[in-house]
Amino acid sequence: MKFHFDAPLDVEVILKRRYANPVCIQFCKGLFRPQELSSAQVQETPPISTSSLVRAAQYVRMSTEHQRYSTQNQADEIAKYANDHQMVIVRTFADDGKSGLNLDGRAGLLQLLSEVQSGLADFKAVLVYDVSRWGRFQDADESGYWEYVCKRAGVSVHYCAEQFANDGSLPSVILKNLKRTMAGEYSRELSVKVFAGQCRLIELGYRQGGAAGFGLRRLLIDEEHRPKGLMDRGHRKSLQTDRVILIPGPEHEWRIVQGIYHSFVNEGKTEREIADDLNSRAVPRGSTRPWTRGAVHQILVNPKYIGSNVYNRKSFKLKQRRVSNPEAMWVRKDNAFEALVSRELFIDAAKRIETRSRHFTEDQMLGMLRDLLAREGRLSAILIDEFDEMPSSTVYKKRFGSLTRVYSLIGYTPGRDYSYVEINRALRKLHVQHVEEITTRLVSSGAQVAANPLTGVLTINGDFTAEIVIARCRVRPNGRLRWIIRLDGSNDCGITIAARMAEHNKLILDYYLLPKRDALRAGIQLAQENPLTLDVYRFEDLQTLYKLSKRVRIGDAA
Repeated sequence: MKFHFDAPLDVEVILKRRYANPVCIQFCKGLFRPQELSSAQVQETPPISTSSLVRAAQYVRMSTEHQRYSTQNQADEIAKYANDHQMVIVRTFADDGKSGLNLDGRAGLLQLLSEVQSGLADFKAVLVYDVSRWGRFQDADESGYWEYVCKRAGVSVHYCAEQFANDGSLPSVILKNLKRTMAGEYSRELSVKVFAGQCRLIELGYRQGGAAGFGLRRLLIDEEHRPKGLMDRGHRKSLQTDRVILIPGPEHEWRIVQGIYHSFVNEGKTEREIADDLNSRAVPRGSTRPWTRGAVHQILVNPKYIGSNVYNRKSFKLKQRRVSNPEAMWVRKDNAFEALVSRELFIDAAKRIETRSRHFTEDQMLGMLRDLLAREGRLSAILIDEFDEMPSSTVYKKRFGSLTRVYSLIGYTPGRDYSYVEINRALRKLHVQHVEEITTRLVSSGAQVAANPLTGVLTINGDFTAEIVIARCRVRPNGRLRWIIRLDGSNDCGITIAARMAEHNKLILDYYLLPKRDALRAGIQLAQENPLTLDVYRFEDLQTLYKLSKRVRIGDAA
């Protein structure tokens, strides 16, 4: 078989336009004789209309560990996949510096899932670099569940760098689940290695995270143990070879620590009496907060005040349930730091605490709680903590799981439904994460952002201020949903960014960008359907805010 053309043309260039497989290219090259192709007889593939391309969103993630592929490298590979499969990327969801063990803190993925579940997503596919970027969930079923959520909403998930097509075929299902299990196992193995390394550093006398505590300071040293300077709260070391140790703080602080031990051991005062005495003398605690019984107690029981470096008293491995470990599991290095109090004084304090707070059985603890209820007619955490002769509310929570469960065991029903407490705790955590996410997105869009560390108010481009509010979803007895957006008039912000939570308060439903208006200062109550005067400020995402905040040159804007 021969092909004859008028003018010479590069055979391999033409074949690559038609075939992707190199074997096919080599085979077809054998059918042609050199310089026998004509450009007149070669028809180019007509360009594909953008309207026929599948609209897709990409999700990229870089965890806190050192990644082989950055989010930009992931995006490059995803772009190639989209081009080869006739897709156009219309949205990007990113999580920088976030672990993939669960959904906590992954604002990008949460936003993606929220849009997909709302049915208002403007894309039909989600492109991810590989299975591990979707998440290293410790339960492989959790990874599959979130993919199923997308699939149920008509949005397919594609893993661009994997060697299988996510098409539901038996080989792809087997490989995908194997990859999910391997992704989770990688995190488990890494956790073991990291824990072993941290234990080794503890045994060498180095501090592993956490605040120094009252009376102490963190000192940064290099690999030759030469001091490099004190580290303030929130500061982190920048070099892996540097280490952190504890040293005594200002003299007036460690004198207070010694005074606390003397009052407790030699004068027989309780933690509450010591705290009241410190507050009455206006003794500073190192912050604006007053002294409390708990703050004094922590000083009395923490071995760092006798120079001991203790680790693994509590575990929170792989972001599972936090547990208190028995003393046999602690990793300890004595005489690691300079002591503020003598070992004898510390032991005497520990003996007094042990004698006072002997181990009560669950029946005894419940009996004391019934007696307190009979005397006071009500129960609360503050009320329980007021009585030194019975365990604290924290002990009850640790032993029984929560105060709500303890109340149910003795037949006490609080006057209010306290299930909102756990929800509010989660939303406070989400608020901090969301402020960080919005700040990062604003900066990446070209805006200049300054955040007030006390109020959380953002100053954008020096032109206007914005506060971020999380509105909890409340279910009325009739099944209707309501949201209350409380506005802090003291901040006097130009814009309030109100994130409205979906039912069950797990995902963000939408946003309201509310301008500064006197009528809105007290707060707003929103329903599922609202007047146009309110819904004119409603947005599915914050793209409008990011676009408005982007700074451009006047010449470019023209």
